[in-house]
Amino acid sequence: MSGTELKPPLDGIRVIDLTRVLSGPFCSMLLGDMGAEVIKIESPGGDPVRGQGHHKNGFSWYFAGFNRNKKSVVLDLYSDEGRTDLARLLETADVLVENFRPGVLGRMGFPPERLEEINPRLVVASVNGFGSTGPYTDRPAFDFIAQAMSGFMSVNGPEGEPPLRAAQPVTDLVAGLYTAFGIVSALHGRNRDGVGQAVETSMVNGVLSMMAYLASEHFVTGENPQRTGNDHPLVAPYGLYNTADGQIAISPSNDQVLGRLLAEIGLPDLLSDPRFDSNDKRFARRDELHGILDAALASDTRENWILRLNRAGVPTGKIQTLKEVFADPQIQAQEMAIDVPHGDERGTVRMLGFPVKLSRTPCAARLPAPRLGEHTEEVLAALREGQVTGGR
Repeated sequence: MSGTELKPPLDGIRVIDLTRVLSGPFCSMLLGDMGAEVIKIESPGGDPVRGQGHHKNGFSWYFAGFNRNKKSVVLDLYSDEGRTDLARLLETADVLVENFRPGVLGRMGFPPERLEEINPRLVVASVNGFGSTGPYTDRPAFDFIAQAMSGFMSVNGPEGEPPLRAAQPVTDLVAGLYTAFGIVSALHGRNRDGVGQAVETSMVNGVLSMMAYLASEHFVTGENPQRTGNDHPLVAPYGLYNTADGQIAISPSNDQVLGRLLAEIGLPDLLSDPRFDSNDKRFARRDELHGILDAALASDTRENWILRLNRAGVPTGKIQTLKEVFADPQIQAQEMAIDVPHGDERGTVRMLGFPVKLSRTPCAARLPAPRLGEHTEEVLAALREGQVTGGR
């Protein structure tokens, strides 16, 4: 059987998506990319992101980039009719995803006990700022706040300078990734045990878990990690170095790789120099070491060093703008920018491709990002005519 004849891994899974903005829509898009049917429930005003970012042909490409492979159904969840329609949809669903503050869904009339009554096989996934327990449960949260309160922001920025926010909304994206992982894990458990369960990820917990070795060092020493800019907080040399015509990023991961770097740049004896013969010594004198490497690398161009050092087995690259990234033959070979026809006045929308590559059932943009309420009549008519079955 060829790959085109196989169904996507989440084919047959119905997801009711109550999320908006970023963390939740990113999660549900990942499920849709893997073949799930995602029904995005929107208020009559729509997801706020529909009005954000640059528009082309009257359409937000920002919205499109996080909402492909979804159907849009408009429901007023503050009306009896809207809540009734949602309850009937949940009877047919496998997954519910929401990113309200804890307790909001219950106040809408869908507390955990009612959800279990409606559909005991339902996997109920929540993405929020701080989690549903603890003193900060009711606080509003956006990425900037989560970066600040997770410790993530405290380690970003140049040494001796104030903390910096990561330029991308990492806490939203990490929370979305973890929630998608939790959902597919809960679905697997349901296949074994026959019942659904709740899945929760918070933006703070998600990005805190990415602090990994910095947290481990803190647990050992009791000290706070310091900001080191582009240098590694534990390893030297590591960072950006000057060549004859621009900077390159070099990350020797161990003494063996460092030896190859030093040999290639004409400093083969530096690793045995008593100033630099251990990582601890190199880290303590990393500014001095950085200057020595800069002087050696000034002998050739950036592109030549990238070729030479990679050929020698030393991880090396250049800082690329997004324009350069999408012109890069490696990125093009990986199809990380795709054009998705929208079949109307919106034309073709370019968006990021699929970072996960499946050999037999590759991800695909089966549906373009929907217009507001585009599928309301279709989905509700099928529901009322009994053309869908209960959650599997």
